[in-house]
Amino acid sequence: MAGPARYLSSRDRLAYTPVHAVWEITLACDLKCHHCGSRAGKRRPQELTTEECFDLIRQLRRMGTREVTLIGGEAYLRRDWLRIIREIRDQGMDCSMQSGGLHLTENRIKAAVDAGLQSLGISIDGLREVHDRLRGVKGSFDAAFKALKAVKKFGITSSVNTQITSLVVPQLRQLLNRFIAAGATGWQIQLTVAMGRAADHPELLLQPSELLELMPLLAELYQEGADRGLLLLPGNNIGYFGPYESLWRGSGDDRVYWTSCNAGQNTIGIEADGTIKGCPSLPTSPYAGGNIRDLSFKEIWSDTDALNINRGRTSAELWGFCRSCYYADVCKAGCTWTTHVLFGRAGNNPYCHHRALELAKQGLRERIAQVEKASGVPFDHGQFELVLETIDERARVSAVDTSNALVQITPVKRRQPRKKTTQPEELIICRGCDRHVFPDTKVCPFCQGNIPALAKRYEKNLREARKAYERLLALFQASSVQIRA
Repeated sequence: MAGPARYLSSRDRLAYTPVHAVWEITLACDLKCHHCGSRAGKRRPQELTTEECFDLIRQLRRMGTREVTLIGGEAYLRRDWLRIIREIRDQGMDCSMQSGGLHLTENRIKAAVDAGLQSLGISIDGLREVHDRLRGVKGSFDAAFKALKAVKKFGITSSVNTQITSLVVPQLRQLLNRFIAAGATGWQIQLTVAMGRAADHPELLLQPSELLELMPLLAELYQEGADRGLLLLPGNNIGYFGPYESLWRGSGDDRVYWTSCNAGQNTIGIEADGTIKGCPSLPTSPYAGGNIRDLSFKEIWSDTDALNINRGRTSAELWGFCRSCYYADVCKAGCTWTTHVLFGRAGNNPYCHHRALELAKQGLRERIAQVEKASGVPFDHGQFELVLETIDERARVSAVDTSNALVQITPVKRRQPRKKTTQPEELIICRGCDRHVFPDTKVCPFCQGNIPALAKRYEKNLREARKAYERLLALFQASSVQIRA
């Protein structure tokens, strides 16, 4: 399996090793997706030659990259895509691929597996009618499922990717059942973001307050999927410190939670013409560090400001709600991509479960409204207004203009780290509400529970449950012996 290669060690984090590269090897595409951030369709001018690709692969290996994920456009539309897979594997790196699956035939899948491909993800964004509408090609849903089933036939890891639009939310449970039946073992989801063609269709975007219904649903689907062999994986732009944070981001491990945008720290994005970014989703400008034809990968990765945006980022750069948030020093406003394409700068992310919960306590919610359209080039975006309003819609105001306050918003008091460090202070879980808090907290700021007492009760209940399980197991084993006798 390709997955473990991208798991980060403490050494990776401290050394800023570019562990995982996501590489758009061509912008050519056979789909016409309404939510495509890169506006894929035609090849980029001056796409890298085969030899330039091979040279870049060797540079990635020398810098410590362990996995390369090929994307497009549609990767298989590049004539030398199999040679690229083979070279990645020959250099000792894992290779995975994401595809829309429209013309991903069994022969193409077999050829990719023979070249060394280890994992293949298929994008499916709704049931037949919704998927075909979003993907812009009739029959694309059936083609995607045909490809997904073929992946299982060849024995490599199969997964599904779904963008969460307003259209797909009611269909998520049905999709879960379809994916399991097709043999998928992983299901990654992310919110559709206002970039590229998605900015041309703002009606597809969820509103921030809709996270209040979406997140409990996803938690249910996570648990159901886990029981049936499908692991639901959240993308980097969804979640953030609600009561389900560790359930699905850490598979139930309380020590795992969001710890800020990783773009340019351990992940990179590569465009087909050799442009290097800290994340494949980020706009080319202002996040391109340079082109591999002009600088070495090491120079771009280590020395350019655009690739170093997150290595020195502090909560002082945040604004709006995120600036005063309890988790500001750990989270740093979530996904850079999501917020930049809304407001033209990062640092204030309305797509946050914790934030939606805290506003709802005060009878408030946030809404985005487009005020400027996108220009029509790859990775472009428009401009959105963030509206803060009462849930009953009786009063509203722009929440981007923080000097114009609708009401006095009172987020849970921000808690500063005790000392400056390159690593965020570890959080612990409150057993009363499953929200993360700082380790010296005695009273939970969210449920007002006594955290040490709740932890003791939790441990006691856990011990009793284990003893009950052991007694039940012993009785079962004893009865089995008697039956055999």
